[in-house]
Amino acid sequence: MDFNNNKDRNIQFPEVWGGIECSINRIQNIFQDQNEISGHYKRQHDIEMCAALGIKKLRYPILWENYHPEKNSKPDWNRAESELKKLEEHGVVPIAGLMHHGSGPAYTDLSDHAFPNHLAEYAKKVAERFPSLEYYTIINEPLTTARFSGLYGHWYPHKKDNLSFLTMLVNQLKGVVLAMQEIRKINPSAKLIQTEDLGKTYSSPQLKYQADFENERRWLTFDLLCGKITPGKRMWDHLLWSGIKEEDLYFFLIHPCTPDCLGLNHYITSERFLDIEYEKYPSHLHGGNLKHFYADVEAVRVNHNFNSGCEVLLQEAWKRYHIPIAITEAHMNCHREDQLRWFKEIWDIAVKLKNEKNISIEAVTAWSLFGAFGWNKLLTEINGEYEPGVYDLRSPNPRPTALSNLVSSLAKEKSYTHSLLHIEGWWKTEDRFFDKHITSKNPVYNTPPVLIIGKKGTLGNAFAKVCEQRRIPYKLIGREECDIALKENTFCLIDKYKPWAIINAAGYVRVEEAETEMEKCFSDNVSGAENLAAACKRHGIKFITFSSDLVFDGMKKEAYLESDKTNPLNVYGRSKAISEEKILALDTSALIIRTSAFFGPWDKYNFVHLVQETLKCNKLFPVASDIYVSPTYIPDLVNITLDLLVDDASNIWHIANNSAISWSDLAYEIAARGRLKTEMILPMQYAQMNLRARMPAQSILKSEKGNFLPDLDHALGRYFHEKRICETVPG
Repeated sequence: MDFNNNKDRNIQFPEVWGGIECSINRIQNIFQDQNEISGHYKRQHDIEMCAALGIKKLRYPILWENYHPEKNSKPDWNRAESELKKLEEHGVVPIAGLMHHGSGPAYTDLSDHAFPNHLAEYAKKVAERFPSLEYYTIINEPLTTARFSGLYGHWYPHKKDNLSFLTMLVNQLKGVVLAMQEIRKINPSAKLIQTEDLGKTYSSPQLKYQADFENERRWLTFDLLCGKITPGKRMWDHLLWSGIKEEDLYFFLIHPCTPDCLGLNHYITSERFLDIEYEKYPSHLHGGNLKHFYADVEAVRVNHNFNSGCEVLLQEAWKRYHIPIAITEAHMNCHREDQLRWFKEIWDIAVKLKNEKNISIEAVTAWSLFGAFGWNKLLTEINGEYEPGVYDLRSPNPRPTALSNLVSSLAKEKSYTHSLLHIEGWWKTEDRFFDKHITSKNPVYNTPPVLIIGKKGTLGNAFAKVCEQRRIPYKLIGREECDIALKENTFCLIDKYKPWAIINAAGYVRVEEAETEMEKCFSDNVSGAENLAAACKRHGIKFITFSSDLVFDGMKKEAYLESDKTNPLNVYGRSKAISEEKILALDTSALIIRTSAFFGPWDKYNFVHLVQETLKCNKLFPVASDIYVSPTYIPDLVNITLDLLVDDASNIWHIANNSAISWSDLAYEIAARGRLKTEMILPMQYAQMNLRARMPAQSILKSEKGNFLPDLDHALGRYFHEKRICETVPG
């Protein structure tokens, strides 16, 4: 049965749902609200964007901490009312989330024995105001939240003991039961979609007892709600031994609240491996129990022989409960092509199990539609790093990523294809393992490559390096293999390599020499790029090329945006401005990246390296003090360009690290970070340097399409760190 061919009408497909990351977790006395950080509360059209994907249901927050923050307050339902109305108008069914990795409003917390009743009171208010709401997730991932708040101390109330952990779990689940009772008094047909992390623990033989215990404990949320924890069972005895009262356990037997749907959230880090040989792993992974010291590692990074992964875990859940299943979160924080691969892999597994194993898998959920903040540090810091989802919030308005096409295609057509989709994700490669003694095989790809022009250049080699890291098939060629200034050569290139995209990283880059080598500069930067663009347009191939900040004259007082008029002062700048114009006239789908003063750790042909080498040799370093630029870290530039390529972005984009600095100040900063003496740095006016090319006084780049790169300080820190690694690695 071909699950990727929607012409086979005998195939049963799950629905596609969506979700908005909506955690309101508490750190000490600070409530951190994802929707406030993401700007969701202020945007007017998020629901319309979600609905446009074709999803059937949306996990949407009506969070307790937001709508009832004070015990005796009256909820202001205006926002929820407006958003639920929009969902109804667009035919999207809401799944109301009442608490998401939270501990409730300030007047309670997970360890408060009054917590369940407080939550039930809030649920009653929601149901009274919105009686037609049918689907609820009262609390998202109660077991996970209890672990983070009661066992690990990450979130409020920051406890680190077993009794606190289990008390918080029991309080949450009692809250779920009481809340659903109140809701069903108002809407008897209300359904509970109970979510929990879909994880499992594996181990070396000596630690099997610990893995077995954790694998029994992982079902506690569903087992308690379903009334499966009965006297004599292992977990019944464990809960009593830990200090949970017997009456609390009988509560779940007297008031079973079997979920109508198991919402299973699956992440690559959810499966763990406990290894007695802890010394093989970084120290931050070391831990243990009172009997053994061991490493607790992501199972995907260990070369074990256990049957694992989403397909195995879904079958275990079905066998245990025979309750309809929805994968309620499927997401990975990674490069765009691996985000595609991950979601499509989960979808294919769901389709396979639904058809071949007759497992009732209702849906796969794109989570989170608008990305998330701070999960790289488990929400233990305020705000935190952003990871894009189906939409990228780093743009002024949420920008659809390649995931948008994937999710929409699966929701509407049940199929999707992309040139990079059939390559294994990083979680299936041999170089993912901590054990570096495992020999990695050179991957062989049976898929069209990205063709990179610029074999001898800094940028071309950087693209080749990053493509290799990201498992993007590529072919790197140079002028000796093909002179792109000759039109017929470009068509031969495409016939030979059959690429799905071409990245033009070649061109004339010597700004000073261009003043006397105008013909050569225009041939390389204009004719070559134009020929490639024409060939790509003819064959339906994506084309990327690079331009420069030197297309501007420097007369503007603020940073330059993509829409600003070009007016170059020198030959090199004119060649780039004319090239831009000709390319977009040929192909509006082409992607042109304007960047500035790029530097990287992998070569010696950049300003940052030149400063260091000159000062190390105790030579004078004259540098302009009145020219301001936006330096760009090459790994950042290449990675975001590849993401934009996968997203099928087009037109002109400004990509530079967020900064505005003079060349002389940059030299001083490099010297300080490299612990070099600054006496030989000679700041001077550009006019005094007797150079031929006129330069804009400032060519600072800023994008009206979004802020995608970190600031220069962050980039320089990573540059020096990576450079030290490069210098210590043989060869």
